[in-house]
Amino acid sequence: MLILLLAIAGCSTSKITTSWKAPNTVSHQYNKLLVLAMIKDTDGNLQEKMENHFVGDLKELGYDAISSLKEYGPKAFDKLEEETAIGKLKNSGVDAVITIVLLDKKKESNYIPGRLIFSPYGYYYDHFWGYQTALSHRIYEKGYYVTDTKYFWESNFYEMKMQQLIYSVHTQSFDPINAVSMGHEYGMLIVNNMVKQQVLQQKKILEEE
Repeated sequence: MLILLLAIAGCSTSKITTSWKAPNTVSHQYNKLLVLAMIKDTDGNLQEKMENHFVGDLKELGYDAISSLKEYGPKAFDKLEEETAIGKLKNSGVDAVITIVLLDKKKESNYIPGRLIFSPYGYYYDHFWGYQTALSHRIYEKGYYVTDTKYFWESNFYEMKMQQLIYSVHTQSFDPINAVSMGHEYGMLIVNNMVKQQVLQQKKILEEE
């Protein structure tokens, strides 16, 4: 039981479901990356946590990365024309934008049986009373319901020179502990995948070499 609990505790609550990279894309050294989370923030400071952790993971690679919320405030681009918004980013030295969008959030109730038992055949099948006792617990002991929350995410990576989509990824987070935990997992997961897919380079390693 202890081993099972440790295994569960070590599992990530986020996973990539699909990813895409534009054909003929090679890893590039960008000068300044903007992380823009577009979230209807009914979960407190979720937007702030998602952006901050993503920015932190990009900085670990050696990139100059900034949070849209910190740099421009909430809904900074909502009332701007395209040309004005793009000009604003370019004037700040931003040459790539990473978006984080919460596509959906679902709560699901699942029934947990009162007792989950699986034992080797000989443990209780050999004797009537052992069999009767074990099965009666399974059948008659009351269970309970738990509510799980699933978050469905999409992140896109745009280079600003041609304003083209370079990379896109869909991710699912299952019942995260809190916004800090989810932001930390999400940032690491996506940034590592972008390096693996050769969308980003590890600048610190390159500079040391």
